[in-house]
Amino acid sequence: MSNTTVRGKVLAAVTQAFKLPMAFIRQMITKLINRVLMSTLPSPKMAGQAIVDCNRRKMVVGLGNPGMSGSRHSVGMAVLTTLAERLGTPDSWRSDREVSGEVVVTHLQDIQLVLLRPKLLMNINGVSVAKAASKYLIPPEHILLIHDELDKPLGKFGIKHGGSARGHNGVRSCVDCLHTDVMPRLRIGIGRPSGKTPVDRYVLGRFSQEEQNVLDSVMKQSIDVLLTFLTDSQSQTSPAEGRRASRKNKARTLSPPQDTTEEHKQN
Repeated sequence: MSNTTVRGKVLAAVTQAFKLPMAFIRQMITKLINRVLMSTLPSPKMAGQAIVDCNRRKMVVGLGNPGMSGSRHSVGMAVLTTLAERLGTPDSWRSDREVSGEVVVTHLQDIQLVLLRPKLLMNINGVSVAKAASKYLIPPEHILLIHDELDKPLGKFGIKHGGSARGHNGVRSCVDCLHTDVMPRLRIGIGRPSGKTPVDRYVLGRFSQEEQNVLDSVMKQSIDVLLTFLTDSQSQTSPAEGRRASRKNKARTLSPPQDTTEEHKQN
């Protein structure tokens, strides 16, 4: 075996050895930022209303990066913006510093619906979500997250009933800040990059015109599914279907794994 080959293998092994610690360090730093930003939660805006009203209040969140509305990683925000248009509230967005995001409060049948676009980076979107949940008294099981999904090809989407973040940093932030993973999600497929294109560059890139045409159709159909899900009382996830942190020691407990994903493909 030549010296060049040996050096190459040693270099590859050293590089691999540093990857996991650095990823772990980044994750710990993100958790710390989450904790600091959540040190002061807003006062409940609707504390004077009857507790039963909380069951008729839900929140839909479009995960993404502010200022990058055309990127693959911010497709959740694009879907949420289209949802606001469908509900007749395209111009009702208002900036709310208490929740670090833009908010629309509207109604869907007998449901009071809060739409949230975080104004924080994707990796700390959960801070905005937790602040809004505190302000509007919305339990995690009534918070639906819309986000991009690498493991679904463009043209497919699906509802996932809680569970792990599956590597999505925005969802991971929400799980960390809400201390549970029971939140249902609308996952919009963006597919994986071809060739040697790095994933981070790919998700921050913009859709091509051809891809955008497919996405436009997906958004219309996914919103139909989303509206049905929101108004169907039987579709709501109970806390027992995911993990909830103990209020006393924040130790997470795992429930039995459940495969409850509903997948759809554009016609």
